[in-house]
Amino acid sequence: MPYDESVPPTRRRRSLLAATAFAAVCLTAAGCGAGDDSGGTRAEPGQGGSGTSAPPPSKNAPAPDRTSASPTPSAKPSKPSGPSGSTGGGATGPLSGKTVVIDPGHNPNNHLHTGEINRQVDIGTTHKECDTTGTSTNSGYAEAQFTLDVSHRLRTLLQKQGAKVVLTYDNDRAYGPCVDERARIGNEARADAVVSVHADGSAVGNRGFHVILPGLVRGGKADTSKIVEPSRDLGTRIAGLFVRDTGSAPSNYIGGNSGLDIRKDLGGLNLSTVPKVFIECGNMRDPKDAALLTSAGWRQKAAQGIADGISSYLEG
Repeated sequence: MPYDESVPPTRRRRSLLAATAFAAVCLTAAGCGAGDDSGGTRAEPGQGGSGTSAPPPSKNAPAPDRTSASPTPSAKPSKPSGPSGSTGGGATGPLSGKTVVIDPGHNPNNHLHTGEINRQVDIGTTHKECDTTGTSTNSGYAEAQFTLDVSHRLRTLLQKQGAKVVLTYDNDRAYGPCVDERARIGNEARADAVVSVHADGSAVGNRGFHVILPGLVRGGKADTSKIVEPSRDLGTRIAGLFVRDTGSAPSNYIGGNSGLDIRKDLGGLNLSTVPKVFIECGNMRDPKDAALLTSAGWRQKAAQGIADGISSYLEG
């Protein structure tokens, strides 16, 4: 991580330690740092509208694992506002007193509400679609199914450590929420950390995960100046511990094999006033990555990696 004199010494030491930890775990992860970084077709995660349309869940898609994830209620026809409720926070543990917002990317029913999700919303510097459908594996396992499953697992892990956990939605609304509302939920919760869970939809051969960090943006409703450095610390810790817990390598097509990418065009980051990152857990369009993403066992490891990264940041 580049030295930045504008970063307070305490925060800078935390960031450097996190970067060192990431480098150390990379040495033990197969494929970490390897790859041709040749780029490829890149689908933007839900905050920008990738244009990638996910079909309705296929009957061949893997059934959700109920042993580790919370049950998923049926979608309701109404469109409630605000978060899907907060849970935890009463138990004692290392994260007692901390609030974490989990943002499951997309919504399984977005494809049924194209008019609503294509509505333009203000992301500070420009306008973008309310939300997108997300991507899917070739077998029809939708990104929105993946993100909600991992988010449930992540919630359970964080609650066990005493954190108060808020989900931006829990399959309890007809579509969305829009990207500006997703950001607002984290802000209004005064979250200590926010993580938006996604999976990418890129070309075959593009493999691995990457964590998206907010760039410095000032314009309109957007001002990320106060969250850029803490978000980098959060993202670096998640990247390093995701490698350790899943064995997956950083992306070979985004981020120069660092597992980190900086974006200035995502409403969920631009409008956030609290530390926030996205994680693209893998590429759903690559058969090898898809085999991981459709595995309940691997999804539990992914949730563990994200949880460990959040815990490292909040306890650091």
